[in-house]
Amino acid sequence: MAALNYHHLRLFHRIAHEGSLTRAADVLNLSQSALSVQLQKLEQQLGHDLFERRGKKLTLTEAGRIALDYADTVFETGDELIKVLQGRPRAAQHVLRVGALTTLSRNFQLEFLRPVIGRPDVELVVRSGTMRELLSHLEMHGLDVVLATTAVRRDAGTDLHCHLIAEQPVSLVGRPAPDREPIRFPDALRTVPVTLPSLDSEIRVALDRVLSLAGIHPVIQAEVDDMAMLRLLAREGEGVAVVPPIVVQDELQAGVLVEHCRIPDVTERFYAIVQTRRFPNPVLQDLIAASVPARTAPAAG
Repeated sequence: MAALNYHHLRLFHRIAHEGSLTRAADVLNLSQSALSVQLQKLEQQLGHDLFERRGKKLTLTEAGRIALDYADTVFETGDELIKVLQGRPRAAQHVLRVGALTTLSRNFQLEFLRPVIGRPDVELVVRSGTMRELLSHLEMHGLDVVLATTAVRRDAGTDLHCHLIAEQPVSLVGRPAPDREPIRFPDALRTVPVTLPSLDSEIRVALDRVLSLAGIHPVIQAEVDDMAMLRLLAREGEGVAVVPPIVVQDELQAGVLVEHCRIPDVTERFYAIVQTRRFPNPVLQDLIAASVPARTAPAAG
């Protein structure tokens, strides 16, 4: 392969950041036709299309996203040459783009990402949103992985894969109350008010099944689809909350909350949803390979 034409790379870099040939041509003071020709020459040299058109919008292909990451590094390094006597150039970095459901436990996200946090060779980008939004960004190569508590179905029309990366126990937790009788599952839920995950949660589906078999109709004080809000309600309420201990681990360690008992046969699963890529992100591959579903810890008490 002939040496890379950095002029063509610079033009591609501008198109990618502008998201439009028209805007890039205005910024570069070039005609759209001339800019398009230069882009085509770069694509021919690299052997891959770098953009695809979606309506009037240019969207990076997988190869285009990789090329942009390298182009960002190349031109940032070039800028640092001017300042080399004023500071050390930044080491070359991998970019890891992570999407997480808005309702996903922040503590779990932190545990999963901990191996790359602070690594000088990794730039971490974390975005939150709905499953629909995140999967759309994943398919457009704007994300490398989506973290969720629900697996997506795989069929002939999709190339998404779900990796089970953790499985956490679920417990009854609440504020300390030394004078109260010990809380045991499921009988305590006949009378003790309980805060529950919302009806579309896999935890709730499994819990409702267990309670139905036991003939128990719980006294529900709140239903919440956001783990951060459930965590706050657990700290404020007089009853108990159904929650994975990892969500409230700080409160448990501080003694603000106590774990009364584990709920048998109910767990929360965490998935890393990825798209089949010709050029997989090596940082993500290492993270997933290192993630082994956690064994259920011994019951409290």
